[in-house]
Amino acid sequence: MQTHENRIAIVSGAAKGIGQELAIQLAQRGAMLALLDIADLSQTCERVEEVGGKAIAIHCDVSKEQDWIAAGELVRKEYGRCDILVNNAGIYPNVHIDDMDYETWRRTFAINLDSMFLSAKVFVPMMRENHWGRIVNLSSTSIVTNAVGVSHYMATKMGIIGFTRGLANDLGKDFITVNALAPALTATPGTSGLPDAVRESVVNQQAFKRMAVPNDIVGPILFLTSDDAQFMTGQLLAVDGGMMKVC
Repeated sequence: MQTHENRIAIVSGAAKGIGQELAIQLAQRGAMLALLDIADLSQTCERVEEVGGKAIAIHCDVSKEQDWIAAGELVRKEYGRCDILVNNAGIYPNVHIDDMDYETWRRTFAINLDSMFLSAKVFVPMMRENHWGRIVNLSSTSIVTNAVGVSHYMATKMGIIGFTRGLANDLGKDFITVNALAPALTATPGTSGLPDAVRESVVNQQAFKRMAVPNDIVGPILFLTSDDAQFMTGQLLAVDGGMMKVC
């Protein structure tokens, strides 16, 4: 299915987990990629090439403005434009409020939320040039759970929803859609260190009694970044195994 043929897609946090799986499937659907991470991206690039895709690897600390600016310059030089931006990078430190320091609070906000603003400032102008764009920001279903030790994380993920809605309003006239995705707790290297009690608490609140895997999350992102989602913007899409209930 060439649903993303000749689209230029930026994916942050692409070295592993959801970001890596998304990069592979975007390549399979015809997209050309710019992959961002502070970790080694060679494995993701190799897997993209194995499915016949093209990707450039960009070392990027998503909390730093200069890194985003440099990434934008590289994308402009290599591809000339940007069509799709998926803000997937994030951290999930489990720290109870009694033990949390301000540095942890600020670092979580910088990586999880500030990066959304910085990426938009760099890549939205490129999307405007072609009056077409898809932005997907990853939030989290943690905002409706009873998990402890994630108050800082929940705050960033609620902030992402607000920023997504506001940005969608700002960019509607440019035919650029902006949506947020709230994945369930997903089995990735980034969540491997969570206590078993946290995992069990989340899974027990779902209709599907298992943790999500990256492929569960990627399909909805592919939809949101395609032509099929052209009239969907400013929305939060929960991909949570039935955790969020309709009231």
